[in-house]
Amino acid sequence: MKKFLIIASALTALFTSSAVSFAACNFTPSSKLTLLANSYAAWKAVSDAMGECGNFEAELDAEFRKKQPDAFAANPSLYQLGGISNSTIQPLLSAGTIRALDDLVAKYGQDLQPNQLIRINGQIMAIAMSVNNQHLMYREDVLNSLGITVPQTYYELLSAVDKIAASGQVDYAFGGTYKAGWNLAEEFVNMYLGMGGQFFKGTQPNVNNVMGIRTLEMMRNLTHYMDPEYLVADSTYVQQQFQQGKIAMANLWATRAAAMDDQKESQVVGKVKMAAAPYPVTGALPASTLWWDGVVLAKNMTDQQADEAFQLLMEGIDKEMVSENNDLAVWLINGYEPGPMAKGAAETAENGAVPYPNGMEMGLMHTALGNNIADFLTGKETADQTLKDIEAEYKTAAKEKGLL
Repeated sequence: MKKFLIIASALTALFTSSAVSFAACNFTPSSKLTLLANSYAAWKAVSDAMGECGNFEAELDAEFRKKQPDAFAANPSLYQLGGISNSTIQPLLSAGTIRALDDLVAKYGQDLQPNQLIRINGQIMAIAMSVNNQHLMYREDVLNSLGITVPQTYYELLSAVDKIAASGQVDYAFGGTYKAGWNLAEEFVNMYLGMGGQFFKGTQPNVNNVMGIRTLEMMRNLTHYMDPEYLVADSTYVQQQFQQGKIAMANLWATRAAAMDDQKESQVVGKVKMAAAPYPVTGALPASTLWWDGVVLAKNMTDQQADEAFQLLMEGIDKEMVSENNDLAVWLINGYEPGPMAKGAAETAENGAVPYPNGMEMGLMHTALGNNIADFLTGKETADQTLKDIEAEYKTAAKEKGLL
């Protein structure tokens, strides 16, 4: 885990369920402040802590990344605070709709760790709260009953899910975050990078190759063991399938691990274990990317609102919040104690998982991937044609942005 946190620190440098009871807030904002962020347990814990101050409202929405650019571009901004990651911050940076935080960190950020300060062009533009990646989650009881060892490669995983499917112990042997769009593209990114693929040669696209074809074929092979409605399956969908005992394995985000042992909603408490994300093939990199999650402040608000919003943020990501919600995330916050739920995330990072490749080019590539992969999975197009379509869509978008 120490290695994992060192990697997390290096990641930030690239840019240079439990009960809730919190200490009383030191202040109440003079006007209502709002947050738009993703919808998983860690964000609920943070927003609940912020809510203790009063005059605050959080909107936690899985589609936050689609709403934020327009909402932050409004004047005044529709939200004062935004939950982001190392990918979703890019549109806000490009549009210039978030503010530098150096003065506020100097004033109120004395408890922040150095690797929480996300610097871009020398300025602090975001505060990181946790690191995240996808790792293998599996039903230990199911694997043990069939004499299956934890898969280390995707070929071992295919063999395992084939045995699980034949046993009939679960509805579907495997769950995948294959929702058409962003999620489906992320699955391709993980597998392609794990195989050693490079998305660009300069600014030209570079996915129509042997590794691109192998990535698509592996993704399609996995769908044979999934819920037939896999093209609507996002992280929450797969998490709930796990909790309801419907699936036996999934390569799922570390932030979803704690939900497996939530007594209020999980039927598999104590049965789901964590391991490193498998390698596409022996000797490759894990099929996962390293991320951080954090918070930005909107540019289009008053200085007083910004001052109060930052104070509110410090209440939301303080040591008391972490002590009450230790296992909900791999926190970067002082006071975090790594537990069993962080095992898979740490091993994935230690095995060589690389940071998600950021930048405007990658944003356009991610969109093109998400718009086209489903045609291959459903048999409408060949792998070669799908990859040609992806490169063509990227080139069109890149020319519009002046990148080609």
